[in-house]
Amino acid sequence: MSTALQNLPPFIDHLSEHQLGLTRQAPRVLQVNIGKLCNLTCVHCHVNAGPRRKEIIRRETVDQILDWLEGTDIEVVDLTGGTPEMIPDFRYMVKRIRAMGKRVMDRCNLTILNEPCYEWVADFHAEHGVEIVASMPCYCPKNVNEQRGDGVFDSSIKALQTLNALGYGTEPHLKLDLVYNPNGATLPPEQAGLEVDYKRELKAHFGIVFGQLYAITNMPIARFTSYLKREGVYADYMQLLLDNFNPDSVEGLMCRDTINVDWEGRVYDCDFNQQLGLVHGEQAAPLMVWDVNLAEWQKLPILTASHCYGCTAGQGSSCGGATV
Repeated sequence: MSTALQNLPPFIDHLSEHQLGLTRQAPRVLQVNIGKLCNLTCVHCHVNAGPRRKEIIRRETVDQILDWLEGTDIEVVDLTGGTPEMIPDFRYMVKRIRAMGKRVMDRCNLTILNEPCYEWVADFHAEHGVEIVASMPCYCPKNVNEQRGDGVFDSSIKALQTLNALGYGTEPHLKLDLVYNPNGATLPPEQAGLEVDYKRELKAHFGIVFGQLYAITNMPIARFTSYLKREGVYADYMQLLLDNFNPDSVEGLMCRDTINVDWEGRVYDCDFNQQLGLVHGEQAAPLMVWDVNLAEWQKLPILTASHCYGCTAGQGSSCGGATV
């Protein structure tokens, strides 16, 4: 084992050394990972998603999740994947959630808007007020194509222009936010300054406008871990995360007010824990979301592991970007 990994203390112990705890708040967000089917195969993907994956949510599971959700005060449903729009019941799911008066946030990869048979996506999102959080790793073609595949940059620009034409980024009820991930084993730059750069460059060169930029750290999980090990920098990256631990980031961690659910209904603290199998309950009898009592949920400990250093490094990282 490398010196760097030997020196990496358990995350929960590291919090204790800083007189910090990790406690839950009342859940505000239900994040549903609808499965691993995706039209892209990105280097940084913590889900190992791709076009050949078969894991997708079924109608029966959708109904069980939404029947439970309807009786809660949860405000936001965050749909992620994979590519959420590729599941057969995506539109059904969105319509049911919006009928409850809850917000729907779709983690969209943009290129799906230009795929055959998915021409409906942009208009459907606008009609139902779906909030879009779109992956756009850079405003330069080279970086985007290296991370996500050839042609992805041009397709993403076309999709953003389509969304802008529908009012996304300008109409208050049509939120359009972008996500930045570093292209490699580095931490994201300061989010506010990078957002200024994105807005300037995308507006000047393509006429594109958007709301906020979320700078998200690449998590040492699944495909990105394979990349780190292939490049021989896994231990260095873990040490980078540890060296940049920021105590101020803990207060805003997403695991504190989010319930994460997989395509079969099992419950986790975050999407990263989901990919590592850190399920609540027993592996043979996991806790299912429709069995969750929210008062009891707030008493459960948040499960942690070494990847949690990714959410607490530098400016912090969450599904909503920087936490400090």
